[in-house]
Formats: sequence, structure tokens, C-alpha cells
Amino acid sequence: MSEITLGRFFFERLHQLKVDTVFGLPGDFNLALLDKIYEVDGMRWAGNANELNAGYAADGYARVNPNGLAALVSTFGVGELSLTNAIAGSYSEHVGIINLVGVPSSSAQAKQLLLHHTLGNGDFTVFHRMFKNISQTSAFISDPNTAASEIDRCIRDAYVYQRPVYIGLPSNLVDVKVPKSLLDKRIDLSLHPNEPESQAEVVETVQKFISEASNPVILVDACAIRHNCLKEVAQLVAETQFPVFTTPMGKSSVDESNPRFGGVYVGSLSSPEVKEAVESADLILSVGAMLSDFNTGAFSYNYKTRNVVEFHSDYTKIRQATFPGVQMKEALQVLLKTVKKSINPKYSPVPVPSVRHITTPSVSSPVSQEYLWRKVSDWFQEGDVIISETGTSAFGIVQSKFPKNAIGISQVLWGSIGYATGATCGAAMAAQEIDPKKRVILFTGDGSLQLTVQEISTMCKWDCYNTYLYVLNNDGYTIERLIHGEKAQYNDIQPWNNLQLLPLFNAKNYETKRISTVGELNDLFANKEFAVPDRIRMVEIMLPVMDAPANLVAQAKQSAATNAALS
Repeated sequence: MSEITLGRFFFERLHQLKVDTVFGLPGDFNLALLDKIYEVDGMRWAGNANELNAGYAADGYARVNPNGLAALVSTFGVGELSLTNAIAGSYSEHVGIINLVGVPSSSAQAKQLLLHHTLGNGDFTVFHRMFKNISQTSAFISDPNTAASEIDRCIRDAYVYQRPVYIGLPSNLVDVKVPKSLLDKRIDLSLHPNEPESQAEVVETVQKFISEASNPVILVDACAIRHNCLKEVAQLVAETQFPVFTTPMGKSSVDESNPRFGGVYVGSLSSPEVKEAVESADLILSVGAMLSDFNTGAFSYNYKTRNVVEFHSDYTKIRQATFPGVQMKEALQVLLKTVKKSINPKYSPVPVPSVRHITTPSVSSPVSQEYLWRKVSDWFQEGDVIISETGTSAFGIVQSKFPKNAIGISQVLWGSIGYATGATCGAAMAAQEIDPKKRVILFTGDGSLQLTVQEISTMCKWDCYNTYLYVLNNDGYTIERLIHGEKAQYNDIQPWNNLQLLPLFNAKNYETKRISTVGELNDLFANKEFAVPDRIRMVEIMLPVMDAPANLVAQAKQSAATNAALS
């Protein structure tokens, strides 16, 4: 077989990059393409409940997939537009999504036929133009001779820039033949090298700062995870022995059992010990910063020093000087060659803040957020994938301690309510491909669950027995109540019988529990059988309506003030 179809070529390329699950929904403009999935051994079609959920699932898959990529297939107009919220979130948070849309045939476009799923004006590129604003690059394929190279270009950009890319593939080109030999040359995923002189200046300046620092710290954020710099971060901590902290979005970027790990820095919302340790530093080495409001405690960073070095995926900033194109991965690798020799001889590793122990309430006490997030740390296992929904979960998870090699997923910047349940589906399917016993753990609210609950059905379909679904039932949108409208009807929800969802979705092997007291929670986490991922589980934890992590209460007050400000 010297030739293969263009459709098969696309899926073979995904398979080469270990993207073996494709998310999305069928539609008449992509059906012929979907046939090609089954021609590639090891590939599967997830078949989601709706396109928005499919987009969230792809985002979760990419964050667990070793190559940081995921793939989506939708249909023209009605399908792809339902994806826009999810794709925008992936764009803002640097997640590599290959978004392929089945579009009408080339001849239908040329004749400007009044087809279904169009706006009725003969414009077949309007949706492509919409996606350009939330895609790193795009291709609306029309020439069979360049189609394969255009697909490769988009896949490369999705990987290198860790952002979504858009590919529009006409239905008549799916079966166009291309040389099979094209697959022999793998896509070049290497980064462009940094400009030598700029990089040398960066490294020399950072070495000088390190040689003069007596109280330096390392602060790690989300882009260190997204752009594959965790190995460099770990080596930087090992070589320097500087205290290391993460942001909420950067949680899981550092081994939290490392004796040099000091906790999570969220500006004024940090614990007093963490706040003092970071803000009193005389040098801050920031890796992969994403300085959003919820990630910085409403922009309340208050460094005492001007000696701040920011390593980013496509530039480096030292004080007020910016070095475009000096990418952090290569710059850190060069710095690491000599960093140990650069350390101030007077520097002595100082103790880092320690985790405060919790006081165990009586076993009959109601479960509180404060107790839950501290206690669950003891139940986590090495390698867990831990997903927290925007709301009380995203703020509460900051208080927990992650085990070694954990993957933390929380959409702190985009913050789309309902994201986490869809992302859990994708993360669970990615984890299955790595290790069927790799646990995937969701924490979501009863309100958030209602937005994307259908994706639990997809988890049941694919026997995601590695999945734990913790539903925090506080009777509505507590995060919104804290910001505005504590008693407002618009923050109420219709209560569901959540523990009936798994049988409703025809789960074959499942377990459900409802937890109300501290004693019940302690017993659950002490149960060794419960810790074994051999079935899909849902645990509903009943919480007081206005109970919330202290950092969320403080953030909500700041958000309310910001929303009310006139200027």
C-alpha cells in the first residue's frame, strides 16, 4: 500500500504522537472522516454527549497526555460553535488541542449552496474566521497537494505553542490519496533555538543576581507545566536548594514532599508564613508565570525586591527588561550548567514554612471545607490526577498536600463553571492509556455538576473505573453567593438526587456514598478497599451552604469590590 487517504493520514499522525483517543460528535460533514479512525490500530472515538463537553474532555486529556496534546472532531457550524467556550479556555490556559472540523465539500462551497448549518449567506469561512481569535494557527484546506503538510504544520504549532489549532477539512477531501511514505518522516517538534547573544545576556545577568542573593526563592506557575519544564524546575531546586513555592495554577509543578517546598503563594491570600517567605526574598526566580486575578490573590503580589526574573515560554523578563524569543526551557538548561557555581558563598538554605496540622473535630461534627481539604491529603496516592472545579474546590485544593508525581488540573484563569466534570472524562481516558490503575479524582460542586453532568455517561461507557467523583453539596452556587447575592434566588439550583446518576447512566460497576459527618469521612479515607480504583465511584459530601475555604472568602470580597468599582 503506497498511498493512504488523507483522513487516515490525520489519525496516523495523532497515533504517532500518542493521541489515541479522539473526542467529539458525529455530523454529516465529518462522518466519512470518522470511518478512518477504525483503520488505525489503537485509536478510539470517545463519542461525547455534546460538543462543549467534548472540548472540556479534550482539555483534560491533553493535560494528562505525555505529549500535552488532544484531538477533537466536530461538524461545520452547529458543532464547532458549541466548542468555542472550551477552545477559548484551552487557548487562555496554554493547552494543545487539535481541533478538526468537517466542512462542506469544495464544490458546495464554490457554488455557495444554501446548505444546512450555514448562515444562509454563502459564506463558508465565517466560523473559521471566528476561531482564528482563539487558535494559535489554522488551516482551511482546499488544495489536496498541500493538505498533508498543512495538517503537519498545525499539529506542530499545537505542540510547540501549547495552544489550540483549527483545521477545516472539506468532506470530499477525506478520501483523497496521499503517499504513505509521508508518515515515515515524523513531525519535528523541537523548539526554535534561542538567539545566542540574548540568551547569554540573560544567563549572565541571572548568574550575577544569584551570586549576590542571600534570600532567594523560586516561584513556579502553570506554564512550567504546560511547556514541559518540570524537569528543569526540579533540577533548579536540587542544584540551588532555594525555597520553592507554587501558585494555585502551578500546583503539582513541584514535588510537595521535597523538603525545599514551602507551599502555595497567592499574594495576600497566602498563609502568613508563605507570604512573608516570598515577599521578603531578595531574588525571585519566576518560572512560567500566569498572573491572573485568582492566581495572584487579586493582583496582591507585594515583592520587596526589584530583582525579579520571569522565565516564560517565549520570552524572559529581568526587572523591566524584556528579552523576546529567549524561551525558558533552553535558557534554564543553559543556566543549570553553571548555576551551582554562581550561588552566593554566604547563602545557607533556610527552613521553609511547614504545613499546619489540623485539629480533628468530634466524629459527630459536620464536615467542613477546612477539615476536608486538609484530611484528603492523607488519602491521595502517588501519581493521582486531581481535578478541582472553579469555586470552593479550586480554592480548597490549595490547602491540601499533593503526593509525588501528582497531576493537578484546575481552570483557574478561564474559570468556566462545569469544566471539571468534562475534563475528568478526558483525563480518565488519558490515564487509562498510561496505567489503568492511575486514579483520577474530581472535586466539584452540586451546582457545577449540573452544567456538564452528561459526561459521566461517557465515563460509564468507557468503564472509567479509575475515577472518583466527589460532589460537594452546599445547595447552590456558594462562590457566587460569597461574591454577591447570598440569599438571591439566582444562586439557587434545583436539588438533584446525585447518587442516582451512576445507575441512570447505566454504569456497570459502581459505588456511591453520602458523607455528612467527620467520622464518616474519616472512615471513608481509612477504607483500603475504597482506595483501590476498581469501579467508578461517586461520593456526595454534604456541606453547610456558606461554608467555604478562608482564601475563597477573602478572594470573594476582593472580587465584589472590583466588580463594584467605578474606575
